[in-house]
Amino acid sequence: MHEVPVVPRADGALLLLAEDGHARAYEQTLRRCAERLAGRTLWHINSTAAGGGVAELLRSCLGYLRNGGIDTRWLVFQGDRRFFEITKRIHNRLHGDDRGDGALGATERRHLDTVSARNLAVVARFVRSGDVVIVHDPQPIGLLPGLARLGATVIWTCHVGTDTPNDIATSTWEFLRPDLLGAHAVTFTRAAYVWSGLERIPIALIPPCIDPLSLKNVNLEPARREAILAAAGLLEPSAPGEATFTRSDGALAHVNGRADVVEANRIPAGAPIALQVSRWDHLKDPVGVLEGFAKIVGEVDAHLVLAGPAPGSVADDPQAGDALAEVRAAWVRAAAPVRARVHLASLPAEDIEENAVIVNALQRRAAVVVQKSLAEGFGLTVTEAMWKARPVVASRIGGIRDQLEDGVNGRSVDPLDLTAFGDAVASLLDEPDLARRYGAAARERVRGRYLPPTYLGAYLELIERVDRANAP
Repeated sequence: MHEVPVVPRADGALLLLAEDGHARAYEQTLRRCAERLAGRTLWHINSTAAGGGVAELLRSCLGYLRNGGIDTRWLVFQGDRRFFEITKRIHNRLHGDDRGDGALGATERRHLDTVSARNLAVVARFVRSGDVVIVHDPQPIGLLPGLARLGATVIWTCHVGTDTPNDIATSTWEFLRPDLLGAHAVTFTRAAYVWSGLERIPIALIPPCIDPLSLKNVNLEPARREAILAAAGLLEPSAPGEATFTRSDGALAHVNGRADVVEANRIPAGAPIALQVSRWDHLKDPVGVLEGFAKIVGEVDAHLVLAGPAPGSVADDPQAGDALAEVRAAWVRAAAPVRARVHLASLPAEDIEENAVIVNALQRRAAVVVQKSLAEGFGLTVTEAMWKARPVVASRIGGIRDQLEDGVNGRSVDPLDLTAFGDAVASLLDEPDLARRYGAAARERVRGRYLPPTYLGAYLELIERVDRANAP
């Protein structure tokens, strides 16, 4: 277990970007909650400091709470490889997919409990009676009973789920359910994900958000964007520019990290790009994206970039290397004209801020952003692209369904229909006016629903309610 520093972040510019009603409500709730939690600490615990939506969410948003007068701190759960192999299976199973790994049983439970107990011993040095602790996702769920015994108010947040739970998902609920005895409330990102049998625990539905002021989402002028991507080895530059960015501490930095790219040739300057950014994970279906794009290679003058963090850079995802190997094999099998238009990019991840600005530049450079996942808890890469006013083609599943309205602010498709996917991408590449209309509508959807004042305000309201009910 280790602590990630939370640096205060001023929220004035953020509140100007949010809708007025959401900004005012957030300011009022923040003041009330800061008074209520005076002398106490609000903790967040998750399983990795970098990689994945939860880590990005915490890194970008918690500073606003600290700036608002709430003593907010962040702990990262630590486990061995066996622990994360088991929790990756749990993650997949909560999506209804077991990858043939079989049921979870007593052996897995013993290992999870052993690692959780080791982490709890460290947590007990930090958390005091009366503190509020928000625990994210299944990896640290074993801490919940112990945190309750310490006298903390405990909220468990589940960012994953499936629209139609099957036996795999429900048996995983039962495997995890004993740990929920320590929770005073549970949050899910959407109603379809709520487990059955939780009637006695307060439930809140809180979708995540993106931070428009983070390095992953701030505006990048075209020349700088092109220079950043050229410096990272992702394409030929189309205009002179500086591959620099301003770090969160105000220091000027240069992009030095190079992506590891599987490709036949570099992307030419000015060439249109279809882009998917995600972890290397079979549930993100990078092989399906490649195969769907292959169907339109002869119809469009565009390149496909499949980008993800370098395998091994995300501590809680031990299967990334296998997933990348699968898509590499698919690239090798593809016909030469397809290989010439498809690029597999493992992005440098040692420097979190550099990685964020490279992803930002890629998303802003893309003519179309895609997210053809087979399962998706929410899909923050979709939210990021929508905020950047990019036209999006994504699967009609999970939290993407709440964000993307087909024919209004993007295109949603059946994730198994590769022809429909390819046709949707081709239509947006061929119709730039339609793509621009979708992008503008997409940005407004994010502004109204998925910015930090809405997200943080919902959590603060829940904390007030649960803390009041849990008061001695």
